[in-house]
Amino acid sequence: MIDPIQTILNNPYVFGALLIWSLIIKGLALWRAARLKQAGWYIALLIVNTVGLFEIIYLIATSRKYREMNGIISDVNSES
Repeated sequence: MIDPIQTILNNPYVFGALLIWSLIIKGLALWRAARLKQAGWYIALLIVNTVGLFEIIYLIATSRKYREMNGIISDVNSES
């Protein structure tokens, strides 16, 4: 039986692509945690390695708070 994980790790192109993907997503998540001043999340994101899955969940979960912090989402009532 062919082990898919071993196949991925033995293929340098797939392994390199996963490594680059993981570094980019982790960098974005760490940057957002730092901007939102969430030290606990920053440490957790730095330690936990899930090939970007944990980081993507964090980015999605904090997207609204990050947009509000940067003024991207405006209050509908403030236009009146």
